[in-house]
Amino acid sequence: MRVGVATTSRLAADAGAEIAEAGGNAVDVAIAASLVSLVSEPGMVSLAGGGVLTIWPGNDAPNGEPVTIDGAVAMPGLVSKLAPKQAAVRRVVLEYAGGMETLIGHGSVATPGILAAFELASRRFGRVPWRTLFAPAIRVAREGFPLSSAAHRYMMHAHKLIYGWDPASYRALHTDDGLLKPVGDRIEVEYLADTLELITDEGAAAFYRGEIGQAMAECISAGGGLMTRDDLGAYEPVVRKPITQEIDGWTIATAPPPSLGGAMLAAMLTLFADRRFERWDEAATDHLVRVQLAMLAHRFEVLDLTPDLEADVERLLALAPNGLEAFQSPSTVHTSATDAEHVACSITVSAGYGSGVMPPGTGVWMNNALGELELNRRGFREWQPGQRLYSNMAPSVARHRDGTTLAIGSPGADRITTAQLQAILNHAFLAMPLDAAIAQPRLHVEHAATEPCVAFEPGMPVDCLDHPCRAYDRLDAFFGGVGAVRYDDQQGFDLAADPRRAGATALAGKHEKGA
Repeated sequence: MRVGVATTSRLAADAGAEIAEAGGNAVDVAIAASLVSLVSEPGMVSLAGGGVLTIWPGNDAPNGEPVTIDGAVAMPGLVSKLAPKQAAVRRVVLEYAGGMETLIGHGSVATPGILAAFELASRRFGRVPWRTLFAPAIRVAREGFPLSSAAHRYMMHAHKLIYGWDPASYRALHTDDGLLKPVGDRIEVEYLADTLELITDEGAAAFYRGEIGQAMAECISAGGGLMTRDDLGAYEPVVRKPITQEIDGWTIATAPPPSLGGAMLAAMLTLFADRRFERWDEAATDHLVRVQLAMLAHRFEVLDLTPDLEADVERLLALAPNGLEAFQSPSTVHTSATDAEHVACSITVSAGYGSGVMPPGTGVWMNNALGELELNRRGFREWQPGQRLYSNMAPSVARHRDGTTLAIGSPGADRITTAQLQAILNHAFLAMPLDAAIAQPRLHVEHAATEPCVAFEPGMPVDCLDHPCRAYDRLDAFFGGVGAVRYDDQQGFDLAADPRRAGATALAGKHEKGA
């Protein structure tokens, strides 16, 4: 069976192709590619991150409805001896992405969830054995991998402040002279391949309830963090019903709460549902900005601060069909895959900006999800132990009324939704092939303390806008890194990875009738 994948790097795409050749479907391919990303994109993501998978089973599946598997990070502290206010964190300020601050250290670590979600998805929807999925990632970890340009760009700002104080973390990223390794230099993370081998042999249980989990929990507790073996042992992935939105013949399924991103994407698509345009002229651009402004204000004033996200998302999606008038009051990696049996899988994973902690003997960089201040505006101490944290993730899959299948998503913090919105509109409304739809210039409304500012790439008609603007001189990774794969029975596959990031695509597997 033929499978197409769009993902973060050539290493990850090649891993997906390898699994397709081994008989894997879109879910298998997406998981294998994501695992390689978890291993080979330091600072961007890690095995101790959280993530969300949105899957549309094939036409022949007993239940063909889309599902979301929630592997988001959770608030630790189920039986911690520390109160949340005692968690050992420290604040750092980075110049990355125009300036941001975050909390790092042992107390910033949330309970990771992505490996548990991968195992559930593999068991329910995959075709190849768990061991097969891990083979490419183990090889990459064992042989070492080149430092990617995206990871290096972030590490230029973070390698000392976040990744320079833990000895194991420092050794992996720096030369003997104490300098950050350059782009393309080989990164070898001690013990990482052994950790992957153990997870391959024992399943995700090794990570949550076995030797690896014990090492992580002991390290975090010793450093003044909240996460214990009880938090890891109690973690379970959750199967949720996606948010769905109809637009121009497409049914788009995206991540529900606790993701903020899926709700924002669905609401923005609703605000375009009855507004057709033929190009990004001044009128269309003005509407795009007004939609983003409305969603930005609603998120900042309501969703970021709500103690009941599900209820407020329901209210948001009920408001959106009434039009704009109703609203007048780092880092991630993504993989998309679709196969010739119309299975679509979209996976977004994040480890925050990184805590800097690497538990001895594991080779695993821990997340700093509790320290992502933009997602914890109420403060992480307000979360209840075991509660899933909010995220910007919006992995999406879609079906057209003619049977065409699409998987699409993006990394990029709060730019995840605006990047996907513009790529989807370019493809659905303007009939652009995926590569053109993704490469089209974008804009993003940034929240500021005084007034919003429109960041934009060359080619967007912004002269008409009555808002402060911030120009980029080229397509930039700030605006996301959309990856998408489309399949229909007549024209076959269309694959595209964002030129803004060092992404890659692959098409592999055996040709079969109709494929």
